Amino acid sequence: QVQLVESGGGLVQAGGSLRLSCAASGRTFSSYRMGWFRQAPGKEREFVTAISLSGASTYYADSVKGRFTISRDNAKNTVYLQMNSLKPEDTARYYCAATQGSMWIRSAYDYWGQGTQVTVSS
Repeated sequence: QVQLVESGGGLVQAGGSLRLSCAASGRTFSSYRMGWFRQAPGKEREFVTAISLSGASTYYADSVKGRFTISRDNAKNTVYLQMNSLKPEDTARYYCAATQGSMWIRSAYDYWGQGTQVTVSS
């Protein structure tokens, strides 16, 4: 069992930055690939980025490539999402999730946090 708690969301102006954190419970954090997803009102939850077990490999949705950076610290059981050059269209609730399966398939993620709201004003 893995429990995930996100933090770091808030209100920011377009062009600004935020850093989200996701703290995981349990001793098996390093055995899970981690991902960030987001969901805007009236839209489906979409993939944002994911990171491999060691952190050596990362993957991004085209919409955030070059602006967002995912990282993890297995010693601290934490995954981070650094978001730069934020746009109003990045406004959504951001969720971290853990999987021992495919990083690309939303249904493969076994554990989800409650999410943290990010609002980008124009």
